[in-house]
Amino acid sequence: MISVAGVHSRRTRLAVKRAFDIAAATGGAVVLSPVMAWVAVAVAATGGFPILFRQRRPGLDGRPFTIVKFRSMRAPRRDEVWYLTDEARITRLGRFLRATSLDELPELWNVIRGDMSIVGPRPLLMEYLDEYTPEQRRRHAMRPGITGWAAVNGRNVLRFQDRLELDVWYVDHWSLRLDMRILAMTVPQVLRRESVSTTEDLALGFPLPGAATVEAAGSSATTGAAPRAPGTDAATFP
Repeated sequence: MISVAGVHSRRTRLAVKRAFDIAAATGGAVVLSPVMAWVAVAVAATGGFPILFRQRRPGLDGRPFTIVKFRSMRAPRRDEVWYLTDEARITRLGRFLRATSLDELPELWNVIRGDMSIVGPRPLLMEYLDEYTPEQRRRHAMRPGITGWAAVNGRNVLRFQDRLELDVWYVDHWSLRLDMRILAMTVPQVLRRESVSTTEDLALGFPLPGAATVEAAGSSATTGAAPRAPGTDAATFP
């Protein structure tokens, strides 16, 4: 049985984690604002609008939120299935943005809003919720993160089941020290572009998603990019 002191201790540590998220995301957004402005201009110049990609993802306790990224793909044509045509639809700039993880920078706004954390399980697709076992669903006991334990232990080359197992391990072993360890492992991984996949790889065992709901920036009827399975997310701090 968890003691009252243990509950209070965890709440205190979670409050510290949230305070760190706000400070780090706000500071990161300010420092990286010139980079984000350059990316926004580049996306608009090479692929038009919208600049941002928006999609519903499950957050804390599985509650949906809208994740925000820089658009890296053109919209699928009528004869294209979005999750099977990543290679054909990703733009030259988009490939660079994913390889360098710059497409994930707008997620700092998700962290500031409280949808995400700097460190936590990566947010996968809403369609995958029905695929989880009760054990795997526990990955949603923490806010999803820009980087995480699975991200620094294989990132985009992990099989679906392995990723979920690592996410649950993080939930069970979470501590502020572990978060700092993950951040320390993240920086060199991003700089070396390790374990990055810029297009979809269904061989990794991710379930075939259905028709995902995509929210376009400024329009509910038009999207500049189709949703992509989370196995291809190249996160900012992966």
